[in-house]
Amino acid sequence: MKKVVLKHNVITLYIKVPVINSEGGGRQLANFRGQIEFRDVSFSYPQRPNIPILKHFNLKISPGETVAVVGPSGSGKSTIVQLIQRHYDVNQGQVLIDDVDIRDLDVKWLREQMGVVSQEPVLFAGSVRTNIGMMESEASQDDIEQAAKVANAHDFISGLPEGYETWIGEGGTGISGGQKQRVAIARALLRNPTVLLLDEATSALDTRSEQAVQAALDKAGRGRTVVMVAHRLTTVRNAGRIIVLDHGVIKETGTHEDLLVLGGIYAGMVASMVIYFVPFTNQFQFAIWF
Repeated sequence: MKKVVLKHNVITLYIKVPVINSEGGGRQLANFRGQIEFRDVSFSYPQRPNIPILKHFNLKISPGETVAVVGPSGSGKSTIVQLIQRHYDVNQGQVLIDDVDIRDLDVKWLREQMGVVSQEPVLFAGSVRTNIGMMESEASQDDIEQAAKVANAHDFISGLPEGYETWIGEGGTGISGGQKQRVAIARALLRNPTVLLLDEATSALDTRSEQAVQAALDKAGRGRTVVMVAHRLTTVRNAGRIIVLDHGVIKETGTHEDLLVLGGIYAGMVASMVIYFVPFTNQFQFAIWF
């Protein structure tokens, strides 16, 4: 007689509970303008409470202004983007949206007013149309195409075998890195956000792809408040204001030209830029890596 041994596989499910409850209600502003202010903000991540990320941080961004945040890795750049979306609450001070404390606002409503484009776009197995319109279920085909045109994506999508109905794989397999980013930009623009948050949106792209995506971002930012975290000179040089962040503190602020004249940290970054030769164009492309 054979002995049968049954093996039981035990699956443990870990459910990550958001730090901020997005279903808690709160105020919705009738005429959202897109003004953002950090007022004496200090912040540490809950997992590392003894490591300060921002220290008495002050920054006011006017409606429609484009502000670039640069600095070395770990300086707190991406933290600013996360706090604007209220993924965390500050330890000290206030984040104000149109002069209202962000903690008094409806979190779900707040995030719906913002378009976010990150370094690695999240794309799912499905049609290009579905990937653009997935956050706006009532969007028409015309709405989707208009967003794609602003994102400089319409032409390449139209050239795909089945146009907007072309199937792409999980993670966007089947299209290039630059095309993935433009699909992500179109998705962000479909809701017509007042605030556009760009978290290293071009840092993973090659130079040729970056040029196409940067042109799309420049067009997408018109008439919106834009906060961009970036590593490359080509991304930040045309910003209305550049903030140089180091260890959670603003060290320099000004336009590209202002900061070059200042001759400080930013000027040093520019001096250490890498020069790329762009194939087939007979042109040199300047980039900056911090």
